[in-house]
Amino acid sequence: MRGLQFSRFVPGEDDKSPFEKLLNLFTQLLTYTSGDVSEALQWLTELDKEYNLTNEEYGIGDFIQELKDKGYIRENEESGQISITAKTEQDIRKKALEEIFGRLKKSTIGDHNIRKSGQGDELNADTRAYQFGDPLEQIDVTDSLRNAQINHGIEAFSINQDDLVIKETDFKTQTSTALMIDISHSMILYGEDRITPAKKVAMALSELITTRYPKDTLDIIVFGNDAWQIEIKDLPYLQVGPYHTNTVAGLELAMDILRRRRNPNKQIFMITDGKPTCLKNGKQYYKNSFGLDRKILNRTLNLAAQCKKLKIPITTFMVATDPWLQKFVTEFTETNNGKAFFSGLDKLGQFLFYDFESGKKKLL
Repeated sequence: MRGLQFSRFVPGEDDKSPFEKLLNLFTQLLTYTSGDVSEALQWLTELDKEYNLTNEEYGIGDFIQELKDKGYIRENEESGQISITAKTEQDIRKKALEEIFGRLKKSTIGDHNIRKSGQGDELNADTRAYQFGDPLEQIDVTDSLRNAQINHGIEAFSINQDDLVIKETDFKTQTSTALMIDISHSMILYGEDRITPAKKVAMALSELITTRYPKDTLDIIVFGNDAWQIEIKDLPYLQVGPYHTNTVAGLELAMDILRRRRNPNKQIFMITDGKPTCLKNGKQYYKNSFGLDRKILNRTLNLAAQCKKLKIPITTFMVATDPWLQKFVTEFTETNNGKAFFSGLDKLGQFLFYDFESGKKKLL
């Protein structure tokens, strides 16, 4: 008799359809092309020539048609321009989350537990005696009836306050995060693409918060000569401009947004590669790219101190390793009593995720 031997099935790349394989590469290319579908498809076609990504049965043309049929791209009938859809935008964010945060342990959505029981918003396994003022919906009916039977018997059944048992609840904390992304020209200078990793981190963080912590808020701010807020759906299209680095404008906008948030826990994450080099006075810009300008530096440090008074910690992710830039970040961090990571591009996502998750644990 022939024996059978079983092993765990682990799906791999070979188990994916041709469409799924190309879709993964296509979404990666969209991040690099800032959402330009035509450029991404051109790159995909060139990669196909070099690495034989397709075959005679399934070509790039089939892939494009399937993208249209499945709602990943749409074509303007008048102009012929192709653009991605909201479905693709979300898919890019999901893939960024998988790429950067990868092996996240499953957890209940929205959990930021603190070690305090009471009239919270999430039931737990503990119970306690009823106290005047407890909401009726938290009464454990089964345990309360059992207590009544034990205390008064079945024949003369009655129930009073002493028999009632309440299901304990945990408070859940909410966090408001403002994520600042430097889009100054230096983010693509010196032969290094720093904006793409920053975008990926922002997309991964936004997907994490909206799916795992839906009670949290995330506001995304980009800053160059000025600062402005963008929506999560705009992240794949984010590009660097011919800008200086107006860190002051970014911090002012972040503080203004967080002031309007009612969550008690607030924080700022800032991804940058350089020093502040710009201020705006009225309609005029004050700029100095040569070293640390004391006028710009003082304004930046003043805002760091203001955030400290407002109990808004700032975590800076510096993707440059120049010693004098590290000295500035150290001074900025000490002024705010925040944190700084000199992460480099390859560890940016891991550092940001670690800090975000550890920050939640500190709320315990």
